[in-house]
Amino acid sequence: MTKDVEVGGHDYSAKDYQDPPPADLFDAQELTKWSFYRAIIAEFVATLLFLYITVLTVIGYKSQTDPIHSSDQCGGVGILGIAWAFGGMIFVLVYCTAGISGGHINPAVTFGLLLARKVSLPRAVMYIVAQCLGAICGCGLVKAFQKTYYDNYGGGANGLADGYSKGTGLGAEIIGTFVLVYTVFSATDPKRNARDSHVPVLAPLPIGFAVFMVHLATIPITGTGINPARSFGAAVIYGKDKAWDDQWLFWVGPMIGAAIAAIYHQYVLRAGAVKALGSFRSNA
Repeated sequence: MTKDVEVGGHDYSAKDYQDPPPADLFDAQELTKWSFYRAIIAEFVATLLFLYITVLTVIGYKSQTDPIHSSDQCGGVGILGIAWAFGGMIFVLVYCTAGISGGHINPAVTFGLLLARKVSLPRAVMYIVAQCLGAICGCGLVKAFQKTYYDNYGGGANGLADGYSKGTGLGAEIIGTFVLVYTVFSATDPKRNARDSHVPVLAPLPIGFAVFMVHLATIPITGTGINPARSFGAAVIYGKDKAWDDQWLFWVGPMIGAAIAAIYHQYVLRAGAVKALGSFRSNA
């Protein structure tokens, strides 16, 4: 494998960068390590905490602005506060779990990293299962502690807003997830620590801001999914038809967005397609 060469021919041998090898699609040895199961537990707990705090924020806002109980329609945290809750929790939880599991907390992120060969297939599958179970448990805790509010104010479940077509909702989920997963790839790119990096990046910060910005844009459309576990967990615990009507949007959209982000980063920005073509020509 050849080293990347800086334009101008300067030698930065102290911090030369080489792409790490792709993860094995299936690594049987990985299944025998405690670190594998520790990472799964970390994903479960992080997603549980994420749903608990964010769903409580959504329900709290709706209860504070309910015209039956309050005449102040500008009360509560507002959409801005909800966006901050989601973005802030992602920042905190990615910071806490990045060194253990990578801090995915989202099946779409895991799927994108699987396509880019950053994680193995067994790890990806177990992460997604843990994330979905964590989301269910997080919403279950909210319902257990505040059942009346939970049932009265929609359980924090995602749904397509009135006046929007399914195509618009799907597009919002695709683009929103693309922004998130693209940010994840860029913020965690090991090349940032190599010779061409000029500004050190605290990865959880841009990831949290990406979640915040996407929520500002798409809360009025779909309530913002961009995380299939978040939408699935809320739908399972809320359990009413409305929560399941458009559930497919919150799986298909994020997975498509994550796939596009993975392809764009790996094969366009990181020139994976060019490298593969060059390798093919050298072997011809």
